[in-house]
Amino acid sequence: MAESSDVKVISLGGSIIVPDDVDVDFLRRFVEAVENHLAQDEHRRIILVCGGGAPARRYQVAYSRIAPQPDDSARDWIGIAATKLNAELIRQLFLSRCPLPVITDPTSVTVFAGKVIVASGWKPGFSTDYDAVLLAEKFSADTLINLSNIEKVYTDDPKTNPDARPLDSISWADFRAMVGEEWTPGRNVPFDPVAARHASEVRLRVIVASGRDIENLNLILEDGAFKGTVIGPA
Repeated sequence: MAESSDVKVISLGGSIIVPDDVDVDFLRRFVEAVENHLAQDEHRRIILVCGGGAPARRYQVAYSRIAPQPDDSARDWIGIAATKLNAELIRQLFLSRCPLPVITDPTSVTVFAGKVIVASGWKPGFSTDYDAVLLAEKFSADTLINLSNIEKVYTDDPKTNPDARPLDSISWADFRAMVGEEWTPGRNVPFDPVAARHASEVRLRVIVASGRDIENLNLILEDGAFKGTVIGPA
């Protein structure tokens, strides 16, 4: 098993992989950033956990409109299928460094083969954020980088509350009070409530940051002064 200081886990939001169509320009720059990070030290490893993005939402909405009695489990399975497609795309972009197939069950992987592991969604009841937490725990990573389409966690939804303030840091207790305990498929929160609960229990540090800001990602990867929100133990 790799040393904790060598492993970084990135929860790569589907909203930045496929905001509408596949964002080829972003993926090209993201791959370059990860490759540069890995090239600087032979002991470095990266775990990439991919969300579903626009395809997941579109198919979930279609299912909900057609099914006589739509349920959350079915919506989750549809979203998980989209994460698998995104994860396979990402894995193929890192194929020379990623000998393992896409990890669909984070409890099943026991050895960190190669320098990159790519994972998708697992099963209903939570988002890929939770899968990322489980993999961070398994490989003793102390920090998880959550990349999405938001730059920071806010005190409230800035789209509906003009008084919402961005936060540089927040404790797990305060964050969980904001997002609650329940997961709903397709719910748009900075970090999945189920993942937040487990991350709190294992005292994991999570960085929420804008995924498309590659310069900022480089600063995070190299432990520089970055823009984002740190969620962690009080």
